Amino acid sequence: MSHVPMNPITEAELHAFVDGQLTAERHREIEASLAQRPEEAQRVQSYRDQKRELRGLFDPVLDETLPRRVLDAARPRARWSAQRWIAGALIALAGGAAGWGLRGAWPPTAPSATLAAAGFAQRAAVAHAVYSPEQRRPVEVDAAHEDQLVTWLSKRMGAPMKPPHLQALGYALEGGRLLPGGRGPVAQFMYRDADGHRLTLYVSNEIGELSPSASGTRGNTAETAFRFAREGRLNVFYWVEGRFGYAISADADKSVLADVSSEVYRQLARGATVE
Repeated sequence: MSHVPMNPITEAELHAFVDGQLTAERHREIEASLAQRPEEAQRVQSYRDQKRELRGLFDPVLDETLPRRVLDAARPRARWSAQRWIAGALIALAGGAAGWGLRGAWPPTAPSATLAAAGFAQRAAVAHAVYSPEQRRPVEVDAAHEDQLVTWLSKRMGAPMKPPHLQALGYALEGGRLLPGGRGPVAQFMYRDADGHRLTLYVSNEIGELSPSASGTRGNTAETAFRFAREGRLNVFYWVEGRFGYAISADADKSVLADVSSEVYRQLARGATVE
C-alpha cells in the first residue's frame, strides 16, 4: 500500500518538490501522494514545464560574454552585476510562474487550456521583463529601419509581421527582435511613451490549446476573447487570432492595456498590421 503523508502538503512544499529541496523522506511522501492525485500531479508538472521554459530563456544570457569595454572598465564586478540582475529576475519570475494562477475575470476553462494560457502569458511577461529595462540595446532592429524589421520577422515567422501603429495612444515604436520559443521563433515589438515607459507586443504561433473560443473578455467579434493576467507589477492582455497568439505586456494600468489591446486588434482585423 502506498504511504500517504500524515501532514497536509502545502503549496510551498510543492514548489520545493519541483526544485529538489525537500528531504528524501518528504520527497517520497509527496511523490506517493501525487501518484494518487492526477490533477495535483498535472499542476506540479506545469510548474516543471514553466521552470524549464524560464531556464531556456535565461541560461543562455547568463553565459553571454560581456562587451570588452565593460570588462576593461570593471572586470571583477561587471559580469557579476549582470549575472546578479539576471539571476534575480529569474528567481522572481520563477517564483511568480509557479503561482501564476491566471487572475483574470472569466469563467474557469478546462485544465489543459488553462495551463496553456498561463504558459503563453508568462512567456510574454518574461520576455518583457528581460528586454524592457535595456537602455543601450532594447531591440535588435530599431524603428528607423522598420522596413528591414518587417521583412526579417515576416520571413522568420512565416507570415506578415508589420507592427501596429500606436502613436494615437501615446506609444511610439522603438523596434523589435526575434526570440526563441519552445518549438520555433517568436516576435517581440517594443514601444515607448513620452515618459520612457515601455510596452511590448509578443507574437507566437505556439498557442497550444489556447483557443479563440475560450471564455474571456470579448473583443470586437464573437470569435476573439481578450484575457488578462498579472505577474508582480506587469499586466498582460492576450488573445488568439488565426494561428497566432498575441500578448500586450507593460507596467501600466489594466485600462491602458485594454485600450492598446483593442487598438491592436482593430488594426489586425482590418489587415493593416500583424497577421
